[in-house]
Amino acid sequence: MNNEHGTLFKSLVKAYYDDTFEDMVASLLSKEDTNKEYLSKTISFLCGVDVDYDDNFVQNLKKAIANYEIRHKIVHKVRECSMDCADESGKTMCQKSCPFDAILVDKNTNKTYISLDRCTDCGFCVDACPTGSILDKVEFIPLLDLLNKENLVIAAVAPSIIGQFGENVTINQLRTAFKMLGFADMVEVAFFADMLTIKEAIEFDHLVNKVDDFMITSCCCPMWIGMLKKLFHELLPHVSPSVSPMIAAGKVLKELNPNCKVVFIGPCIAKKSEAKEEDLIGVIDYVLTYQELKDIFDTLEIHPQKLEEDFATEYASREGRLYGRTGGVSIAVTEAIKNLFPNKAKYLKAIQGNGVKECREILTKLKEGNIEANFIEGMGCVGGCVGGPKAILPHEKGRKLLDEFADNSDISVSIDSDRMKDILKRIGMDSIEDFKNKDKIKIFLRDF
Repeated sequence: MNNEHGTLFKSLVKAYYDDTFEDMVASLLSKEDTNKEYLSKTISFLCGVDVDYDDNFVQNLKKAIANYEIRHKIVHKVRECSMDCADESGKTMCQKSCPFDAILVDKNTNKTYISLDRCTDCGFCVDACPTGSILDKVEFIPLLDLLNKENLVIAAVAPSIIGQFGENVTINQLRTAFKMLGFADMVEVAFFADMLTIKEAIEFDHLVNKVDDFMITSCCCPMWIGMLKKLFHELLPHVSPSVSPMIAAGKVLKELNPNCKVVFIGPCIAKKSEAKEEDLIGVIDYVLTYQELKDIFDTLEIHPQKLEEDFATEYASREGRLYGRTGGVSIAVTEAIKNLFPNKAKYLKAIQGNGVKECREILTKLKEGNIEANFIEGMGCVGGCVGGPKAILPHEKGRKLLDEFADNSDISVSIDSDRMKDILKRIGMDSIEDFKNKDKIKIFLRDF
């Protein structure tokens, strides 16, 4: 969100908490010099819904929030722009940011629009647009209704969260902050990344047996998967059929307690879209970004750095926490292979795409057979998740703090974790060998 949208979002959140929401929205739209169509569209998107302006807008908005529907598009253009940001070739900043060439120019109006066929809702254009003309939907106000109705809503936080709300804010202070918002608990998605590390290490041992064999990890990044599906479809047979750590978290938590609701918090707009893909609907109930959460904390005067710590038994490993930056998946899988298949480890050659440009270059070389690596990782944002469009810190600082957090983990290797063994047993997996059984690992599988 730009400053204008951020200020409006904070006002909406405060009014919702103060029970003055309807009066506030009506007041905003009553001003004579207001562009009611644009303002109403912006307000509805900041409330996670899509409601057109009419005389009953406020009532329709409240109804849409109460009946929130998870199946909707995330990224929208909310107003026409001057296109003053276009370069000498005529390309605007949003066009240059899009990995899928999904922002086109209407020949009749000479204005940009988003192609529904090409757009993956990755959200890069939201961050790139200098005028705030492109918005992603914010799901917090519908979530407030859920927090008021449900007793068991769990915040599942991405590994890159450490340091985002203060350099010295601990993971246990963040748990306290989430509970102040009404969440029953907070868990680290890094723990579920640990499960996928084991799965992909076993797949590598099975799939890579000669010099020409290779495996593409599917962990973490929706842009990476979107690029493979849209631009490099012929490589999909080599992609690990894994859900992302976010989806693994939702699936495992709901397997352990079918009545719980799961809210993912991370730096990525594309995760909102991933949660709404047809085969994943209902696994993750809501997605919030770090910037949205910061606005919420600021509005409600929740200051994580001043809070007492809410301690939990440590369960996430160094490996899983490293998923939050480029190269983390490769490090985690490499270490797991060394532990599980020491004779195979010497054959592993990992390579990482760091940002859209490098991802495209690596996949192009891979398609042409011009790459020696056999474990291929891609992160759409430079730096990985710590460089996500809705991260608060610069990616260099985020990576430094994440590395320190990971290095200080009580658990170094995921397969050594007693907590991991306990949770796996509770979802029907009694040993590492069960990761070789497709029926046993259905919870972690996805068909691309």
